[in-house]
Amino acid sequence: MNEQTDEHKTVKKPVLLKPGRCKAVLNREVLSRAYFTRDKIVRHHIDSFNDFLDYGMQKVISEQGVIETDIEDTYVRLGEIRVGKPLVKEADGAQDMLYPNDARLRDITYSAPIHLEMTIVQGDTEHEPVEAIVGQLPIMLMSKGCNLVEMTHDEMIEVGEDPLDPGGYFIVNGTERVLMTLEDLAPNKILVEFEERYGDRIEVAKVFSERRGYRALAVVERGRKAIIEVSFPSISGRLAFVTLMRALGIETDEDIVNTVSYDPEVVKFMMENLEEAEAHTCEEAVEKVGNRVAAGQTGEYQIKRANYVIDRYLLPHLGNEPEHRIVKAQYLGRMAEACFELALGRRRPDDKDHYSNKRLKLSGNLMEDLFRVSFNRLARDIKYQLERANMRNRDLNVITVVRADVLTERLGHPLATGNWVGGRAGVSQLLDRIDYMASLSHLRRVISPLSRAQPHFEARDLHPTQWGRICPSETPEGPNCGLVKNFAQMVEVSTDVFDVKGLKQTLYNLNIEHVAPHIMNLEEKHGTYATELEAMEDEAEYSGGA
Repeated sequence: MNEQTDEHKTVKKPVLLKPGRCKAVLNREVLSRAYFTRDKIVRHHIDSFNDFLDYGMQKVISEQGVIETDIEDTYVRLGEIRVGKPLVKEADGAQDMLYPNDARLRDITYSAPIHLEMTIVQGDTEHEPVEAIVGQLPIMLMSKGCNLVEMTHDEMIEVGEDPLDPGGYFIVNGTERVLMTLEDLAPNKILVEFEERYGDRIEVAKVFSERRGYRALAVVERGRKAIIEVSFPSISGRLAFVTLMRALGIETDEDIVNTVSYDPEVVKFMMENLEEAEAHTCEEAVEKVGNRVAAGQTGEYQIKRANYVIDRYLLPHLGNEPEHRIVKAQYLGRMAEACFELALGRRRPDDKDHYSNKRLKLSGNLMEDLFRVSFNRLARDIKYQLERANMRNRDLNVITVVRADVLTERLGHPLATGNWVGGRAGVSQLLDRIDYMASLSHLRRVISPLSRAQPHFEARDLHPTQWGRICPSETPEGPNCGLVKNFAQMVEVSTDVFDVKGLKQTLYNLNIEHVAPHIMNLEEKHGTYATELEAMEDEAEYSGGA
C-alpha cells in the first residue's frame, strides 16, 4: 500500500488492480469462531426440538383427530396442544419454577406440563372445549421450552447453571441424557442396485415408504426370465408386477406398458411380463392378492383384506385412500422402469453411501416418533375410562378421565433407558462429562443403524460427499469404526418442511402437472400407524429377550 502522511492524518491510497483480477482477504479464524460458539455447537438439536414443540406435537394430534368410543354417537374431538414451562410440585402442593440444577440435585425429570384442548361430542350435543393436562414432556436444555433460555450470564450463575454449557440434552431422573443423531437411508426415494440370487444377478429397485412414523419397504425386482415382481409388508413372498398393476386399476395391456415406459426395448421386456400374466381383469387381480394375504378365508373377506393391505401398506407415503391407487401404480411403473434401465446399462446402481441418499433423524424427529406411539396409548386409556364412566352412569368429563401419568411414563422411560420405539436401542445415552470437549463431541455424534458384527466395508469408509459434513478423523477404533461418526465443525443441518400444501402450490404455480388431478383437493383423513409401531417394538423386545 502507498501512504500519504499528513500532519493530521494518514490516508491510504487504494491499490488499483488490473481488469479481471480481484483481491479478497478471508480470515478463517473469524469464520471458525463464528461457527463454534456456544449457541452454534448444538444448534441442530435445539432447532429440531423447537420444531417438535411448534409443529411436531400438533401434527401428531391432527393425525389422530378424534378418540372414538364404543358409546353410541360419542367421541372426543382433539384441538390445540401446547407445552408450558418446567415446574416442580412440592409436597405441600405448591408449584414452583424448576431449573436444571434443581432437577440434577433432586433426581427428578426436567419436564413441563402438556396442555391439550378436548371436546366431548355426544350425538348432536357438543360439550364446552376443556383444556386438560395430559402428561409431562421432558424438556431439552436451552430450547424454547427451557427456563434458562432468556437468562443473562449472571442470572444463570445465580440458579447454579454454567453459562458456557451449550444445552441440547435432557435431564431424566437426575441424569443427563443426550439423544443420538441417527443416520439412515432417505425415505420415499427410489434406489436401484444389483443383487445375487441363486447365482443369478438381478436388478432391484427399493423404496422406504415413510408415513406418520411408519416405514414400509417396497421392492420391485427383475428376476429370471425378465419377470418383474413386487414385495411389500403384509404379503408373503413376491407378487407379479402385472397382477398388482391390475389390482390398482390399470387394466389394459397398453395402459400397463405406457405406465412403465414408451421405450421400444422396455416395451419388449414388458410384453414378456404380460404373456406370463396370471390375472386379466381388475377383479381377478384383487382375488389373487386376497388369496396371498388371507389364504384359507372366505372369498368376501379375502377381497376386503386385499383392498385394505393395498391401501394401507403399499407405498403409504402416497396416501391411504382408494383414490390414491392410480398414483401408486404410476410410482410402481417408475420403479419397474428403473430396473429395466439398470439392465440395459442406461443407469448405474445407486450409491447407498452417497450422503444425498442419507437422512439424519435429530432429537425433534425422534421425540415425534416417541410422542406418536405414547399418545396412542393415552388415547386408548381415555377411551377405556370414558366407557367405564358411562357404564356407571356418571357424567362424562375429560378432566376426570385423563390419567396424565400414562403419557408421562411412556415419554420418560425410553429417554431413561435408550430403548426407542421401532425396536432401536442406544438412542438415548448418558452424557459424557469426562471433560468439556468430551461433552461437545457427544452432543455432535452421529450413529448408523448397521450391525456392528458385520464388516460393511463400504459403509465404514470415508465417502467424498461427507466433506464438510462429517469429521474425517473423529471415529472410534474397533467394531464401531466408521459407524459412529461426528459432525464437522461448520456443518449446517436443515429441518423438515412443515408447510407441505404451500410447497405443492408453489410447484403447481411452476406449471407442474399432477398425474392424478382428481386427488389434488382430497382432504387428508385421520389415522395413525401407532398400532404397527407398537407391534414392531414388542417384537424387538421379544427377540431381544430371547
